[in-house]
Amino acid sequence: MFSKETYINRRQVLKKAIGSGLIILPGNEEVGMNYRDNIYPFKQDSSFLYYSGIDTPNLFLVIDVDADIEIVFGDDLTIEQTVWTGPQESLAISLEKSGISAIQPLSFVEAMIKNAVQQQRTIHFLPPYRAAITLKLSNWLGIDPSALAKKASVALSKAIVAQRSYKTNEELTEIEKAIDITAAMHLKAMQTARPGMTEYEVAGQVEGTAITSGGQLAFPIILTVNGQYLHHHAGGNILKEGQMVLCDCGAENKMHYAGDMTRTFPVSNTFTTQQKEIYNIVLKAEEAAMATLQPGTLFRDSHLVACKEILIGLKSLGLVKGDLDEALAAGAHTLFFQCGLGHMMGMDVHDMENIGEEYVGYTDTLKKSTEFGLKSLRLAKELEEGFVLTVEPGIYFIPELINQWQSEKKYSEFINYDKVQKYSKFGGIRIEEDFLITKDTYQLLGKPLAKTAEDIESLRNY
Repeated sequence: MFSKETYINRRQVLKKAIGSGLIILPGNEEVGMNYRDNIYPFKQDSSFLYYSGIDTPNLFLVIDVDADIEIVFGDDLTIEQTVWTGPQESLAISLEKSGISAIQPLSFVEAMIKNAVQQQRTIHFLPPYRAAITLKLSNWLGIDPSALAKKASVALSKAIVAQRSYKTNEELTEIEKAIDITAAMHLKAMQTARPGMTEYEVAGQVEGTAITSGGQLAFPIILTVNGQYLHHHAGGNILKEGQMVLCDCGAENKMHYAGDMTRTFPVSNTFTTQQKEIYNIVLKAEEAAMATLQPGTLFRDSHLVACKEILIGLKSLGLVKGDLDEALAAGAHTLFFQCGLGHMMGMDVHDMENIGEEYVGYTDTLKKSTEFGLKSLRLAKELEEGFVLTVEPGIYFIPELINQWQSEKKYSEFINYDKVQKYSKFGGIRIEEDFLITKDTYQLLGKPLAKTAEDIESLRNY
């Protein structure tokens, strides 16, 4: 946990922003994999953790803004539970560390919320994302489960995003710890992978690096020779000479802050000429996007700068033709780059994603696009000092998409499909790093990791 003062201050800022009403922040519960007592690894709700620091299940934090009362509802382990788990820190001690003095049994939270409903008080809650919490809030608030997310508090959503978006120095320390573990995970992948291994053999080594470093995975590892598919998780594919491995992984450290990086490397000792050409285009796109990072820049514009650089590079290889500004405006680049350039990162790898991209990455006046490619851009709004975000351009040759668009003659004035078809078995390349927006520019977070094709090849000397 951080200091008691950190959590007290966070809650004070939240209460001031909300002004009035009842704030409900449910902690997460344990979830059974195939029956109740065989559970998935516990993951605390990040907003509950942000405001309380308490990393145990089955708790509710309720803040009565008008009465200036903060209550955690929960129960200590019974002696029968302790037999199975061993002794754990009492709830009173945990709450003392977060500066909360009021404790009530978990069973009492229902009555408090229902009483507030009867009194027609304003009740603030975030969109729930787990079924058990959804059903409880639905029952207590008298709202149909299907309508609950739409009834979530816009004021609370905006207040939490406004607070959590700006990372403090103590948060940055934890984020860099997570990124350093993430870099070690990638180094393990690049030094371990050999022809004849399966994807999951390499992924197992990568996950082990996170765990032995005292962390865990921030998200399921993406490690594949089918890098043309954006989120293709490790499977039984056997690594072969001439292929590439795309590894997108991240660690979550003890304080539950995340890292997120991607590297693409050859299964052979070196990239082929064709692979290196595409790799260098992606690298130039990342560098071009990085150069735009500063307060006041719309991240949507950073995305488009990367897209333009991809078109420039592909035109030099003869895959793209015509006026590149027109091609960009039309969306021709999305044949090769279908997703967004990056996203906010913090206690969630896609930070505060459960609250809603319309609040995290957009504003009341800057709305999310519905166009292919741009609709996958999680972050578009103006960058500000204190934001932590990823930059991850890529080029993906997806055979199914290429074939469909060619049959439709889509963007044929900009795309040389005959030449693109020669890359139909190429795969995909992505490079991703994590950045802090500073007062005037940006800062790369974490220890630098091999990124140029030559530096990556130096790690593949087997």
